[in-house]
Amino acid sequence: MTDLTFRRVELPVGIRDVVVRDGRVVEITDDAPSHGSVVIDGRGGALIPGLHDHHLHLHATAAAAESIRCGPPEVTDLAGLTAALTGAPGDGWIRGVGYTETVGGLIDRSALDRCTPDRPVRIQHRSGALWILNTRAADLVDLEQADHPGIERDERGRPTGRLWRADDWLRDHLPDAGPPSLSALGESLSAFGITGITDASPDLSRESRDALIAAHRTGQLPQRLHLLGVGIGDDLPDAGPAVTVGPYKIVIADSGLPDLADLTERIRQAHTHRRPVAVHCVSRVALALLLAAFRDAGVIDGDRIEHGAIIGAGTVTELAELGVRVVTQPGFLADRGDDYLARVDAADLPDLYRCRSLLDHHVPTALSSDAPYGPLDPWAVIRAAIERRAPTGEIVGEAERIRADEALDCHLAPLDDPGGEARQIRPGADADLVLFDRPLAEVLDDPRSDMVRCTVIRGERKFDRG
Repeated sequence: MTDLTFRRVELPVGIRDVVVRDGRVVEITDDAPSHGSVVIDGRGGALIPGLHDHHLHLHATAAAAESIRCGPPEVTDLAGLTAALTGAPGDGWIRGVGYTETVGGLIDRSALDRCTPDRPVRIQHRSGALWILNTRAADLVDLEQADHPGIERDERGRPTGRLWRADDWLRDHLPDAGPPSLSALGESLSAFGITGITDASPDLSRESRDALIAAHRTGQLPQRLHLLGVGIGDDLPDAGPAVTVGPYKIVIADSGLPDLADLTERIRQAHTHRRPVAVHCVSRVALALLLAAFRDAGVIDGDRIEHGAIIGAGTVTELAELGVRVVTQPGFLADRGDDYLARVDAADLPDLYRCRSLLDHHVPTALSSDAPYGPLDPWAVIRAAIERRAPTGEIVGEAERIRADEALDCHLAPLDDPGGEARQIRPGADADLVLFDRPLAEVLDDPRSDMVRCTVIRGERKFDRG
């Protein structure tokens, strides 16, 4: 591993040199010797710890990059959907992503047949909770004879083509292409300055888990990797110190809410194995159910709510009292805020993706992308937390705006401590670093990914804009 010396970089203490050796920061000085190391002249640009994305779905994000866009802004009506699908290259399966009801309602396989009858098509709703198959696709996976609670059927018992939270079942019945490559995604994350990621996919299969670890080992995915989808009590194969097990992921699906006693027992089981829980919780009803389960099961350090899309004002105080963390995604406001303004009850709009009130009540809060369902770029997420502007330009929940430095800090907490204290550059710290082409004040004044000049992960350069 080559030693690195960053010359003339901006730190909170002023312009300094930073020396990196064996994957760690070893010295911060006014005049570091350059012998035996690669010297990077910072030219006064800020050097900060690398950003962490505390909630995304790696394989789904990689697959989405190779899929047909089926929702706004690219597709806004059924004619556009037909054009997008019929224009798909090749002659086999078509995989679409990003569909939403504003395009053409909650379509079924008959509606999808009218768009593309001749090729098997599967389209994912932009929420990630629903797949829609046309008849050709339904026949190929033998949907008629399938037995899965998420397969929707009409009054005659015939599949509608809609599959709710049946990702694993569908994956097992599709042509075996294996998990997608993560190489391009790893490069994109590095270019954004992301040095650590939490994969929030629930119930990872052994194949998916091993593929994620292999991508990290081979360097396709150089970021530190924190996994929520590892089963309770399961151990990882020897993956090295940069791959860790996080809280146990539980999904409260609004399409089929769990029994309170069952949810409470799942939380207790995880706690018995000394695993916190990370609970997918989007609606007001789901949050009320989860809080009741926490009151019964108790809370341990590390328990967290994923999304918290709607949190009532009175609930914020209860979250603070319980000590539950929130990992949220204000990037959705910039991505689909116009849809929220049109379809969400006006009384709920102030409660969407809260940030300011959570921080003010000392609820540990982290920001993340939820890619591929939200924007992957952390700087877009930071801007959204600052501005809270919908694509129309209208502001959604102005009182929940936070400052740029606060939004950045929400990306700087350790992977195992989302919402905790922002990491600092100090001797002995891991050398996960981002160098900008300008001082930090200018970065925060107009956050953009093109200001990232160099990204270092575990002491090695993974991105260099030159």
